[in-house]
Amino acid sequence: MTDCLFCKIAAGDIPSNKVYEDENFFAFHDIHPKSPIHVLVIPKLHLQSLADATEQDTALLGLMMDRVRHIADAELKLGVGYRVVINVREGGGQEVDHIHVHILGGKKLPF
Repeated sequence: MTDCLFCKIAAGDIPSNKVYEDENFFAFHDIHPKSPIHVLVIPKLHLQSLADATEQDTALLGLMMDRVRHIADAELKLGVGYRVVINVREGGGQEVDHIHVHILGGKKLPF
């Protein structure tokens, strides 16, 4: 999708503070962090939100969760713990219409 902010970031058209990249996913630091470590993980394939996912997206979503775990453990060294958040649509706090996972850590997070 050519007008999607996150598609442009994943393509390298907009600079970001990259944490991780492979053939399917891109991870970068959030520009408005809510914790000392706040990283977004996005699929390179455009999918608007979790609410728009279908059974055909099951493998991609499962792989995305595996990458989230890898990034949190291996790249960010968050072995003491972290929070994983997916905001869904505007009412759920989603600000960019491209599915993304927030990894939050670096301090004890409140409930």
